[in-house]
Amino acid sequence: MGFFKKPKQQDVDSTVQTVSSGSMSQHPFTVLNRYVPLCQAEICLYKTLREAVPIIDAAIGKIVRLIGDFNIVCDDENTQTLLNQFLRTVQVGACGQGILQFLYTYFDQMLTFGTAVGEIVLSSDNTTIAALYNASLEDVEILPTDSPLKAQICRYNAFGQSEPVPFPTLILTTMLNPEPGGIYGTSLLKGLPFVSSVLLKIFNSIGSNWERIGNVRFAVTYNPGDDVSAQAYSKERATQIATEWSKAMRNDFGRVNDFVAVGDVSIKVIGADNQVLDSEVPVRQILEQIVSKFGIPPFLLGLSWSSSERMSSQQSDILTSELEYYRSLLNQTIGKICSMWLRLNGKDDDFEIKWNNINLQDEVGLANARYLNAKASQLEAQMTEVNQ
Repeated sequence: MGFFKKPKQQDVDSTVQTVSSGSMSQHPFTVLNRYVPLCQAEICLYKTLREAVPIIDAAIGKIVRLIGDFNIVCDDENTQTLLNQFLRTVQVGACGQGILQFLYTYFDQMLTFGTAVGEIVLSSDNTTIAALYNASLEDVEILPTDSPLKAQICRYNAFGQSEPVPFPTLILTTMLNPEPGGIYGTSLLKGLPFVSSVLLKIFNSIGSNWERIGNVRFAVTYNPGDDVSAQAYSKERATQIATEWSKAMRNDFGRVNDFVAVGDVSIKVIGADNQVLDSEVPVRQILEQIVSKFGIPPFLLGLSWSSSERMSSQQSDILTSELEYYRSLLNQTIGKICSMWLRLNGKDDDFEIKWNNINLQDEVGLANARYLNAKASQLEAQMTEVNQ
């Protein structure tokens, strides 16, 4: 009758280690459950900095998109096809797909905070990689250990206490320019808070001045003079002038009204005599400091600063070297993901990460360089034959 059939095993959702367990609380004020003393104030600082200064956010976004795409090359073509297919279709977070989606968020986090943390999420039966997860630095704490060559990855529990993750080998971490002996990376935005605060003061003062002066206000002054009757009724006449002036300034469906007054009446624009400070030079000086931190040519950020064609080419070469450095940091994370997939699938093939050229201009430059080197080698060989 089927009473003794073995019950069907239900699929268990893959668990993510770097999510704070306090977030599963029942009441809506979950932040109170996982409150801990703030030890990484830079997280809030750098988030606010990107939100307050749009050019900083645009620069990081440009660098992330310029990092480009890559392919995995293996000795076995079948393994290479399966591995690249996995990298294109792997789930990322709740609604992402593909390792590039994971890397872009991971790289963005590394540039902004100096430290990036992700996780390889295994399937319920631990036989394959189910997803990749970008962890929030607010839910993760990196602590030093007895060995200076190791760091301990911890998460916050429901009581706000940090505890080591059970499977640290599944955690992906990358540090950007860590200080000697340090376990946290250095943010690309380090050094920008001061100059950005000055820039925001300038913008705030410009906004205040336009609010005061841009919407023109008038000072209407009535001088009764030595006339006794005018002095006796100065209050009434001032009230009448104010009423008529309000009617004249009222915009009734685009119709222009005239203002007629009797007596000594003077009208001045409030603030017209004050000279607004020129902000072009100081703003450009501050923007130059900000742009220098990212190594991006100014024209990529919409800044029309005068530069020669040769200077733009040199700036592009510098940006290319910066991106090559960032790619070398990401290779560690990509290699760890690929190695784990190969081991879980019972394969022991060697692989190589092949990044695409950053743009077409690089390909043309490399082709010209190869041509010139070949031409130089040919001329050297001819000169050697002539000398012999």
